[in-house]
Amino acid sequence: MKLARRIIATGAAVAACAAAVVVTTSSSHASDSRTPVTVADGQPGYVVEDFNYPGADKIKEEKGIILKRGDGHITLADCSSDAGLLEVWSRKNDKVCFRTTGASGYLTLEIPSVFVIKGSTDHAADVTLTAPKTTPQEVEVSKGEWKSVGESTDPQGREHVLVEIRTSK
Repeated sequence: MKLARRIIATGAAVAACAAAVVVTTSSSHASDSRTPVTVADGQPGYVVEDFNYPGADKIKEEKGIILKRGDGHITLADCSSDAGLLEVWSRKNDKVCFRTTGASGYLTLEIPSVFVIKGSTDHAADVTLTAPKTTPQEVEVSKGEWKSVGESTDPQGREHVLVEIRTSK
């Protein structure tokens, strides 16, 4: 009788583990960047991070910029909230500001018609811009420095899109 109980208990444990694997696999395609997984007993499991920028669709609607992926150390900020923010100036979006935290950070994004960037007071930045039919423009921006980029440095005056920001202390 004890053997039968052990076999049944072992089978139930295996079934619970299999159910957890199925739930984990099926939820990996969810659109939310943090998808809670429920384990077999109904208790919350863990969070899966895919590094997509939270609320990106709403930001695109409201501000016309695309925030794609990042590590959370470069975040969109209200330009009036702090004087030491990283500032991106664009003909289409005026000024867009980012708060930089941690020792380093990265963010992939799309801001069109960028012409100048001001570094934050705490972090240097390496930015990448693209224009049609050209190689990407890599620019180093020191802490607190104003730097002409994109169309303001292009002899043909082509529109450049900011596609990546990397920061370091």
